Formats: sequence, structure tokens, C-alpha cells
Amino acid sequence: MSDLSKLRHDLRTPVNHIIGYSELLEEELGDRGVGGLDDLGKIRSAAGTLLQLIATRLGEDSLPPDIPEKPLPVTEGKGSSAVVTPSRIVGHILVVDDNDSNRALLQRQLTRQGHKVTGAAHGREALDLLAGQDFDLVLLDVMMPVMDGFEALCEMKKSLEVRHIPVIMISALDELESVVRCIEGGAEDYLSKPFNPTLLRARINACLEKKTLRDSEREHLRTIEETQRRLGAELAEAANYVRSILPAPATEPFVIDWSYVPSTELGGDAFGYHWIDEDHFALYLLDVCGHGVGASLLSVSAINVIRSGALLDTDVRDPAAVLSALNAAFPMEQQNNMYFTLWYGVYQKSTRTLRHCSGGHPPALLIVPRGDGTNSVEEIRAPGIILGIMPSAKYQSATCRIPVGASLIMLCDGTYEVRASGGEMLDFEEFLAFMGKNATEPDLFERVLEWLRSVRGQATLDDDFSLVRIHFP
Repeated sequence: MSDLSKLRHDLRTPVNHIIGYSELLEEELGDRGVGGLDDLGKIRSAAGTLLQLIATRLGEDSLPPDIPEKPLPVTEGKGSSAVVTPSRIVGHILVVDDNDSNRALLQRQLTRQGHKVTGAAHGREALDLLAGQDFDLVLLDVMMPVMDGFEALCEMKKSLEVRHIPVIMISALDELESVVRCIEGGAEDYLSKPFNPTLLRARINACLEKKTLRDSEREHLRTIEETQRRLGAELAEAANYVRSILPAPATEPFVIDWSYVPSTELGGDAFGYHWIDEDHFALYLLDVCGHGVGASLLSVSAINVIRSGALLDTDVRDPAAVLSALNAAFPMEQQNNMYFTLWYGVYQKSTRTLRHCSGGHPPALLIVPRGDGTNSVEEIRAPGIILGIMPSAKYQSATCRIPVGASLIMLCDGTYEVRASGGEMLDFEEFLAFMGKNATEPDLFERVLEWLRSVRGQATLDDDFSLVRIHFP
């Protein structure tokens, strides 16, 4: 700051005090019903004239827009009985100014408007107060010792705890360039000395309204985040339960392994296998339409019915009878219009035969090694419509023989219905060709997933991925 600028600043400060305190006196006397306050108006008018003289005689072209030739009255009403209009929103305001008189005057004005006010003499003291108390607004002087307003503002905006608090810069005319820098640095607004009381109230109200709205938005966001965390935890718990009901891989009398990758937190696929008696082994995989909680609940319900053998009066060694019973037990009208597909088979160990039935589900694949590193792939399918759509639907079982050393692969449509990045759908024949080369490999599941993700062009697939491989020695 130049010597001339400092002189202007030092001369204006006491004149601003005269204007400010004359306004306060007029307010307080008006509150008490005291009339005859023309002399205070004359004092304010003379002080305003003196400010103009300081500006013109000491090199300034004009007063800033916020300083009128005649100070605006702070009161509203008629005559000497006028009273101060309280602020629409009150808050805790931090006033930061190195001049004790400026700070005291501003604190007194704001207190009369209903605000709680705390003062600080410089930016460092303000930051210490902000760290220990909750404030709704900061009125921050630009020129101060120890730490000026711009430095304090920059420190505030670096802090996640206080960066949301609005800041109004307090400036003298010679500090407007610095104020612009502060506005660019995140300050909400600025006020020039001396304060126009009406403008002061309006700008504080505007900032407090913004702060109230921001606080409401932050609280709403916190509520949403907490809800998301709670839902995430519940979905994770549900996903763990779904996985817990899936059977463990086996090594005898059959070698069984599988892969299950839901496309969302909760998928609509489920599968299982268990001994019905000493000679009959059931194996099954179902796929509920859609994904999410509803699909997962239906898949868990259906798979538990199959696994527990709770289909009364049903020969669970007869796949067609099982599908008919499930179709009757889970009509889509009672399942929120959801339905599912199912492949169900029963292997008879003594005869090495497999009876199977399908309800709108992709065929299982019978894999027989050829001896040259490739495999023959036979589709094991039987006609039948989706379960839950038509209560009177009929299902038919089919039978095939399982050669020694062959493998059976159950799958869902998510293992091959993959849309490439260009928009075309993977052909089922391409999937069969891939299985012919890779179905007996120890890392089959990793190979299939890597291939499908490369086709899709991203790591996440559009549908649930389920593959179960049973090797019959």
C-alpha cells in the first residue's frame, strides 16, 4: 500500500466510525421513542461530505458504488420511532478486523440484528476460532497483521471442515484489487467501508440463506450416504447368504467344480446337487428373470424347495414331475410377476443314465474327450416352457447315457448371451466351439470369463455367470 493510500485509509477509518455510531445512536434512541434526531442526521451528512473530500482531494476520482453521497438511513418506519428490522435468518458470525473500533462497531450492529457474534483481530486468530467453534458466516477484513484476509481465506478453503462456510470480505477502496483476488479464491461477496446498513443486512441474509441451503444439502447427502452404506452392508450380507447355500465343490464319487459371478450384488442364479438315495444323484441350475433383491429371493426360495425335497407327493427322481410341481408352486402372479428357468437332471449310478428335463433353460453340455486334445460337445436338452407362466404346462423327461470319463456342464444364458462392444450378440455356436477346446481344462472358468470379458470389452458382464462342471469317472 502506498503512503497516499495509507493516508486515505487512516483518515477514512475514524469518519466511518462517526457514521456507524451515529446510525447506532439513531436506532437505539428511536427504539426508546426519543425524537428530535435531526442533529444525528446532520452529523452523518457531514461525515459523508468529509469522505467525499478525502476521496477527491487525495487523488480518488469518486466514491465506490456502495458509499452514497448521503448515508442511507438504517431505520425503517416513520419519524423518530423507527426501529431496526431484524434479519430474516440469524446465525453465528465471526467478525475479523484488526481495528478494535471497526470490530466493535460491526459486532454491535450485527448483535442488534439478532446474530451471535464473535470477534478476531487477525486471520490466525480467526482460524483458531473456526477450528473450535461452529460459525455460519465470516466477515473477513482484507488488510490485517499476522495473517491477512487473503491468506486466511486460502487456509479456510483448504480445510474440509470449514471450506463450506461463506466468507464476505471487508474492504477499503484501495483494497478492491485484493478483494477481486479473494472472490476468485472462493469468497462469497464483499462489503466496502463504511457499511451501508441496508446493504450489510441484505448481503448477510443472502449468505446465511445459502449456508442454510448448503447445510440442508449436506445433511441430505449424509443421510443418503448412510442409507447407501447400510443397504450395502445388508446386500453384502444377503450375497454371503446366497453363496452359503451353494454346495461345496466335490472330489468323490464325482469331481464337481463351479463358478458363480453375479452381475450385481445379488443375482438371480442358483444351483445345487445332492444324493436322493444311494443310486440317484440330482443336479440342477435355475435362473430367475432379472437381478437384484427380488430375483435373489425367488431363486433362494426355489432352490431351497428343490434341495430340501419339500415337493409333497412328487417323485423327485422324475425330472418332469419336479418341474411340474415347481411350476404349480411358484406362479408368477404370486412372485411379483417374476419367473424362472430350470434345468434338472437325475443321474443313476448303477446304469450310468441321466434323466433330465428343462423349463425354458439352456441345454446342459455333455463333454466327451476325443483323445486329440479336443472334445465332442452334445447338447442335453428337453422341451418345456418357463416355470411360473402357465399353471397347466406339461413337462417331459428325456434320457441319455453318460460315458466313462465324460463331463456334464450346466450353465445359464449369461455364459454366452454376451453383447460385444460393437453391438452384435455372441453366437451360441461360437460358445460351443470354445467349450469343445476348453471344457476339460482345469482353469475352464477363468478362460471362459476372460473370453467373455474380451468380447464384451469390459470386466462387468450384463447377466449373471454360472457354470457347474461334473466329471463322471
